[in-house]
Amino acid sequence: MVQVLNAQREEAARSQATLRELAAALVHYGQGVLPVVDARDRVAQALAVDRSELVVERVERRTESLGRRVDGLHALGDRLLVVEAELAALRAALSAPAGAASPSAPAPAPAMDSTAVGRLRDDALYVAFENRFRGPREEIRARLASYVEAFTGLSPVADLGCGRGEFLELLREAGTLGVGAEQNARAVQECHERGLAVEATDLLTFLRGRADGSLGGVFAAQVAEHLPPQVLVDVMRESARALRRGGLLVFETPNPRSVTGFLEVWTRDLTHERALHPDTLRFLAAAAGFGEARVEYRSPVPEAAQLQPIPTDGLPQPAAAALGEAIERLNGLLYGPQEYALFARR
Repeated sequence: MVQVLNAQREEAARSQATLRELAAALVHYGQGVLPVVDARDRVAQALAVDRSELVVERVERRTESLGRRVDGLHALGDRLLVVEAELAALRAALSAPAGAASPSAPAPAPAMDSTAVGRLRDDALYVAFENRFRGPREEIRARLASYVEAFTGLSPVADLGCGRGEFLELLREAGTLGVGAEQNARAVQECHERGLAVEATDLLTFLRGRADGSLGGVFAAQVAEHLPPQVLVDVMRESARALRRGGLLVFETPNPRSVTGFLEVWTRDLTHERALHPDTLRFLAAAAGFGEARVEYRSPVPEAAQLQPIPTDGLPQPAAAALGEAIERLNGLLYGPQEYALFARR
């Protein structure tokens, strides 16, 4: 038994020695393989970075190319708008027989000499500009619809600078008689095609041709800012004269007290004469003889586009209140309503 146990112990010792040798060999092998693995990982990482950089560079090139294509498409779209407006204006002018009178514009159609064609092209350019930046007819109708109720029972209503006639259409649908004044020849053609009563004349000539107290309302959307100061003063005075007692004047214009309104609405149009502070229009209305005048702000900037509240957890109450007030005041200055309307009663 002792011999058997001794033999077993010797065999166990030999096995342990063999295992130690095997472990040492594995450690030695691992020490040799580890640098190779590290080198492979570094190479793979470098290749991955290179691939990522190549992908990013390729994406940037494609994005830049797409951006140029989009810019080209925008430019092409703008050019097509202008060409379409010019062709429509020339087609309408050439299709009108010489000396023919429109039922809503008694003056005969002018001869299409080079000067007339040049003016028609210029007018068509501005119509295309309005189509591009002011919006399509349905959008403008929806925006002006809220003014219609204010003129209920005040026929006739004069729409100064009526443009494409959206407000005149709304008045007609509401059963209120409306007549427009517009200098843009292409816009006048468009109005006549829709059966609207529009005179191709400037605002002062139009108003001075109205008898005292012959109008129930005067409306002008995005027009006052186009007028030189003295013309604006005269338009106010002539409107007050032509309106009967109880008549209403409504002038809508961009709001210069809003940075967004000033930059996004007022500065875009090359024909704007000057920005009009609400107090300025209100004062001119009073000076012209209107008994009451109020200002209504319109076209608010969506809240999602304004400065958002900042979390005030952990701040003392006075500091949190001051921060909230500062954000509110900045929103009022930067993102105030983009337009306002003056309502003046005769």
